[in-house]
Amino acid sequence: MEKIWLKRYPEGMPETIDPEHYNSLLEVFEKSFTDYKALPAFTNMGKTLSYDEIDQTTKRVAAYIQHDLGLKKGDKVAVMMPNLLQTPVSILGILRAGCVVVNVNPLYTVRELEHQLNDSQASAIFILANFADTLEKALPHTKVKHIVVTQVGDMMGGLKKHLVNFVVKHIKKMVPSYSLPNPIKFEALLAANESDYIKPAVCLSDIAFLQYTGGTTGVSKGAMLTHGNMVGNLEQVSGCLDQVLERGKEVVVTALPLYHIFALTANCLTFMKYGGLNLLITNPRDMKGFVKELGQHKFTAITGVNTLFNGLLNTPGFAELDFSSLKMSLGGGMAVQRPVAEKWQKITSSKLMEGYGLTECSPLVTVSPYDLDSYNGSIGLPAPNTEIKLMLDNGEEAGKGEPGELWVKGPQVMVGYYNRPDATAECLQDGWFATGDIATYDGEGFFYIVDRKKDMIIVSGFNVYPNEIEEVIAMHEGVLEAAAIGIPHDVSGEQVKVFIVKKDPSLTEKDIIKHCRDNLTNYKVPKLVEFRDELPKTNVGKILRRALKD
Repeated sequence: MEKIWLKRYPEGMPETIDPEHYNSLLEVFEKSFTDYKALPAFTNMGKTLSYDEIDQTTKRVAAYIQHDLGLKKGDKVAVMMPNLLQTPVSILGILRAGCVVVNVNPLYTVRELEHQLNDSQASAIFILANFADTLEKALPHTKVKHIVVTQVGDMMGGLKKHLVNFVVKHIKKMVPSYSLPNPIKFEALLAANESDYIKPAVCLSDIAFLQYTGGTTGVSKGAMLTHGNMVGNLEQVSGCLDQVLERGKEVVVTALPLYHIFALTANCLTFMKYGGLNLLITNPRDMKGFVKELGQHKFTAITGVNTLFNGLLNTPGFAELDFSSLKMSLGGGMAVQRPVAEKWQKITSSKLMEGYGLTECSPLVTVSPYDLDSYNGSIGLPAPNTEIKLMLDNGEEAGKGEPGELWVKGPQVMVGYYNRPDATAECLQDGWFATGDIATYDGEGFFYIVDRKKDMIIVSGFNVYPNEIEEVIAMHEGVLEAAAIGIPHDVSGEQVKVFIVKKDPSLTEKDIIKHCRDNLTNYKVPKLVEFRDELPKTNVGKILRRALKD
């Protein structure tokens, strides 16, 4: 496919970047530690850490991992935390030790956590105490040897640290009781001797992250993202945003969790590269508190999913905030809806740009050009050094305006799924990644997502896989058959609906919801349950989800 989009690139945006500009991800943030030493890097709950403080702290964490835990280059370390100062400190410390970061959703159930720890072969985990009871139940069935436990206030310092930890545990009762073998306090890592740190020999082909996703089908798989993938994607992001962002002057609102690839790359790593400040929001669901926090900062950029922007727009006090410094609003993870984009621009005077990416692509593939006047319904133009083709089922390429499956090639595309050669071979061919998304393009090279090839459901930007929900429901002894689909929802984009054929006539909707809550993260739990006498099937007995949708 001819790269017609290059002619539409804004002035100053390069057609190509150097994906090997740095020898590893470590070099990217080590340069920032030197260049932006005194500038603020991360702020959360009133406490701010400078680039120099992040440098020293992450060296201590890395030294502890290397010496006290005895972990070697390439060992997998899980991180299970919401957005706290400990989160980037843990992630960067693990990378500096030469280990592989396995990001884990803190809201995972025992079953989900057990699967990810086993699949990734994680030998250590950094976890917030609030979720340690889940780990306690999953632990006996994993190979995790080292557990580092942190409390919410651990990086506050002084009296505030003890006060916050006391309130969270004893007043708000947010830490269920747990018992873990030989847990290590996060404070022990902060007290380690940074002079013990030995910089590992890390190169672009080494894995940096095992980022879990269902890909386009089935059970959660670990996308192997190398230092090269991440460095390449950061250079691509810079190519798209260099004309917008100023080094050492940006403040980005980081409300999406850093365990999600979008926030990890677009916020944490990108803004560190620019010497910016990440404003970490621990609980964006508390919209009143979120708006109050925004009122205390002159933020220049914000990223989020459609539901987040919509939620802010509908929260009292948001419209009265000072948006004079806001120059970039970026939506991704799910489709940005036109009414939300238009209202956002009207209230903030900042256009809501839309990007498209996937976990398997580190994640950026396309993004709205910064010179676009307003939202145009597209996912934008491909990033520099990105090739795209739209494939028809007959193996030919789709023409302009014709829907086809979106395939991507570039330095950001993962090397494959961890220990899953079959799943890798299904979606990766000669460096081309088949996304499972159906798209079209116009005469200028703007791409538009039409539909998903697979039956994946997207709830508030998170991938939900019908196979997993159906498998969990099938575990219930009162169920004969089950099928899960996504149906449109004004707030979350889609919500999960399940169709069930009963085995036990007394089975109720409440029984199903409770069973799902016990085994699935909240956003995967069905919101609607419909009982049927039978489900539509193909002649070989496969349930037809599409027929249920129709």
